[in-house]
Amino acid sequence: MVDDEGVKVMGFKSAFVLALLLLATTMSGCLGGGSDSSDLPGEDDPFNVPTWDIADWWLYTFSTPTFSDDTTRLVVAEDDAEGDTAYMLAISNQVEARRHAVLNHNPFLGRITHDNLSAFENGEPQPVFQFPFQKGDGWTFSLFGLDWTANVLEVHIETNGVTRNRIAVITASADDGSSLAYIFDESAGFLRTLIWTDPSGVEQLTIQLATFGAGHEGEVWFIRAGDIFDKEWDNNGAPNGEIEDSFFVSGHPSAGDYDEMIYWLVGEMGGGQSSGSLTLRDHADLTPIFEEWTAGDKTSELGQAPYPSGEYTLTGTQTGDSYIHLIVAGGISFSWTL
Repeated sequence: MVDDEGVKVMGFKSAFVLALLLLATTMSGCLGGGSDSSDLPGEDDPFNVPTWDIADWWLYTFSTPTFSDDTTRLVVAEDDAEGDTAYMLAISNQVEARRHAVLNHNPFLGRITHDNLSAFENGEPQPVFQFPFQKGDGWTFSLFGLDWTANVLEVHIETNGVTRNRIAVITASADDGSSLAYIFDESAGFLRTLIWTDPSGVEQLTIQLATFGAGHEGEVWFIRAGDIFDKEWDNNGAPNGEIEDSFFVSGHPSAGDYDEMIYWLVGEMGGGQSSGSLTLRDHADLTPIFEEWTAGDKTSELGQAPYPSGEYTLTGTQTGDSYIHLIVAGGISFSWTL
């Protein structure tokens, strides 16, 4: 049984999540779309799964506390993947496709199922949505390495006097205290907003729709990635420090050899005598990464290297207030011309 105080807390949380999501959608009038039909379903009617066409697209901004914001256009590249049961969502820029592959912060890439617009995690479709759904419905899924219990909290009808559109506000909770709050936009046929908050209240990921459309033309990319290495070195004002590490690169666990290695390298140096360096060598003594930083430098770099499998070694130095972070992923590239 939940006492009166518990009811107040849960009510406050629901109101806060709703206010937060509605604030995030104050620019919704700029999105376009909607219907001028008086037969638009009402708040109590179910949301049915939309049908996507090749070259449909959505422009999203992704925000995390660790990496700088990036704005990316997701494009439907195929509609008959997984034995004609899924779409393939790709990215309209190859550099952004590499960034999303190595940072691995966007679950809505690659295969998206026809039946529920389910994203894949660890090879299994995860129903972030479960169509048809309506206010009060609930379901479970896994995402970001967590198991979630979702509930359709609210349904709203938006109108600008000419067109009308429905949105569904969905919340989900995990056993560790993490929360998800997200909006399905019926006009866009996809996600409008998603906010993932960890147990300490830090927003680990925010996804915000800017606009959407149909008929994208040009080349699009999807990179199937595999995590290889992720480590931080924080000297935190200590005397001189040495970096020595290594990792072994084989192939993707289910898809064969990688085409390339992709890395994200961050260096942040304090004042005074702070400095740092990092070198990556392969077994043939080639150096795909060689970077040096001096006092006051703050850099982030996306790069790629040819993929000869084998062992790689890392060496480096740190002096004073020196922070270095290296993420390495293997990538298998796919591209389409629409």
